[in-house]
Amino acid sequence: MKSIIISLSILLSLFIAQNMQAQITIQVNSGIDLKIESLQKQKDKVQRVEKQKLKAEVEAIKMRLKANEISEQEAETLKKAAAEKRAMNIENQLDIIDANIALLERNAVTEDGEETVDVYYRKLDYLKYKEEDEKEEEDYDSIPKTTTSGLTMAFGLNNAIIDGQSLDDSPYKIGGSRFFELGYEFETNLISSGFARIRYGLSFQFNGLKADDNLYFVTDGDQTYLEEYPINLDKAKLRMDNLVIPLHFEFGPKTLTYGKKGAYYDTSNFKIGLGGYAGVNLNTIQKLKYEENGNNRKTKLSQNYNTSNFIYGLSAYIGYDNWALYAKYDLNPIFKDNAVEQNNVSVGLRLSY
Repeated sequence: MKSIIISLSILLSLFIAQNMQAQITIQVNSGIDLKIESLQKQKDKVQRVEKQKLKAEVEAIKMRLKANEISEQEAETLKKAAAEKRAMNIENQLDIIDANIALLERNAVTEDGEETVDVYYRKLDYLKYKEEDEKEEEDYDSIPKTTTSGLTMAFGLNNAIIDGQSLDDSPYKIGGSRFFELGYEFETNLISSGFARIRYGLSFQFNGLKADDNLYFVTDGDQTYLEEYPINLDKAKLRMDNLVIPLHFEFGPKTLTYGKKGAYYDTSNFKIGLGGYAGVNLNTIQKLKYEENGNNRKTKLSQNYNTSNFIYGLSAYIGYDNWALYAKYDLNPIFKDNAVEQNNVSVGLRLSY
C-alpha cells in the first residue's frame, strides 16, 4: 500500500510539473508574440517620424529660399540631400527592427525558458527607449512661432529738459533722480527671416525727480515750481506713475535654430529698436524726508501738481541679446500749464526676456 501511494505521488508530481512547464512556455511565447507585434508597429512609426522630419527640413529650406539666403539651385540640392538621408534612415532602422524580430522568433522556444525571458526583457528596455524617443519626435514643431512674448524691464537715471537751461544747471539731482519701467511685450516678425519685427505691449513707468538745494515742489493755481523748505530736507522727490503702451520697430539678425521640441528664432544678436509710447498718468506723489525736533519724519503728499494726464514720447534702444542701452523722452510737458516747459528724459538699461 505504501509503495502504491509513493508511486501515485511521483506520477502526480510529474503531471503538475509538466503542466507548469507548459504554462510557462505559453506565457513566454505570448509575451514574445506581443513584442513582435509591437516591433511590427514600430516599423510604421519609423516611416512616419522620418517623413515628418523630412517635411520640417523642406519647410526650413523653403523659408531660407524665400528670405534669399540661398538660391533655387542650392535649395533643390538641399532638398535632395535631405530626402536621401531620410530614406537611408528608414532603411537602416527597418533593418534593425527586422533583426530584432528574427532574434525574438529564433529564441522564442527553449527547453527551460530562461533565454526567452532574458530576450523579452532586453527587448522591453529597447522598446521603452524607442517609444520615448519617438514621442519627442512626434511633438516636434518645424515652423517657428512668428509671435513671441515676455517680460521687459528698464531702469536708470531720470531728469528734465528745461527750456533755456542745460542739464548742468538742472535743479534736480542727477544721481538721485531715477526711473523704473516694468511691462509685458509681444514681438511679431514682419518678414520671414525675422530681421525686422514689431514689439508692443503694456508697461508701468515710474519717473522720479529729486529736488536739489533744499527745494521742494509747490503749486500756485496752474503753476508748479520749486520753493525752499523752511527746515533742512534730507529728500524731496516727485514721482509720476504712468501706464503706457510702448511700440518699437526692432531690427537685427535672427538665427533659425532647431531644438528637441521644435524650431525657434535665436535672438542672441545685435539689435536696435526705434519707437515710442503713449498712455496716462495714474498718480503723482511727493515724498519729503526731514528731521524735526530730533525725530525723523516722512511725509507723502499725493496730489496732481498740474502734471500732464496724457503721456506720450519717443524711445529707442541698442544692444545685444537680452540687454540694451535705453533712452526715452516725453513729448508732453511734465507740468502742463507752466510758463517754462519741462520735459522728462530718461537714460538707462533695458532687459527683455
